[in-house]
Amino acid sequence: MTGFHVLTNAGERLDIPQVRSIGPADLIEALKLGWRDFWEKPSHLAFLGLIYPLCGAILAVWSSGNNSWPLLFPLISGFALVGPFVALPIYEMSRREELGLDTHWSAAFDVFRTPAFASIAALGVMMLITFTVWLMAAQFIYEQHFGPGSPPTFAALVSEVLNSPQGLSLMIWGNLIGFLFAAGVLASMVVSIPLLLDRDVGAAVAVMTSLRVTLKNPVTIALWGVIVAALLVIGAIPLLVGLAIVVPVLGHATWHLYRKAVVPPGEAH
Repeated sequence: MTGFHVLTNAGERLDIPQVRSIGPADLIEALKLGWRDFWEKPSHLAFLGLIYPLCGAILAVWSSGNNSWPLLFPLISGFALVGPFVALPIYEMSRREELGLDTHWSAAFDVFRTPAFASIAALGVMMLITFTVWLMAAQFIYEQHFGPGSPPTFAALVSEVLNSPQGLSLMIWGNLIGFLFAAGVLASMVVSIPLLLDRDVGAAVAVMTSLRVTLKNPVTIALWGVIVAALLVIGAIPLLVGLAIVVPVLGHATWHLYRKAVVPPGEAH
């Protein structure tokens, strides 16, 4: 029964959330609300957002130390695949703000005691597996173009990619396959974790709800994916430091997007 609860929530009936139609105006409002929430406690949220630049720096050091430069870009870009789980404390801040609870940054980590944490952890494992498969795919694509091994330096990798026909093909195929991974995660996770924080419906129901939101609003969710990708790139340009602001804003905005896309219990649709 524990496993059943993690997947679908055990109870007298399954709680199947209803979803709404949303448009670009809802995305803009969600971003405005995300910025508002961030600005209320910018130092606390920037602290939480530092997880991204610190992880990026660690990945860069690991790549250089293990002579794995071809995996540096897939590691940093693929880290966004586990972003919905990493942003978990930020979603919790938004939830607590709505309920009038303590929003000190340390209170955000009470999320790990939520009844739905087992279901959230199951989604985290799924995202981690997706991240690992993406790295394996990226390594395979590189070796198909340049053979086994790795350039001795990052500069050598850049020169190899930018100054050869194989490099152009690598960028095309790498970005295309990376897009497919990102699209799959976006569709299945756009509201999954905020939903589980709000209602312990089980991992499977949360993912199905996220897919239903995507299918009901394909253009809007695709636009949201473009906005998220663009903001992450902008935040990453200054040595990843901008992510300390971008990530909390997006985390809050995602919570507000969930509120717009999923009908609360008891509310007429």
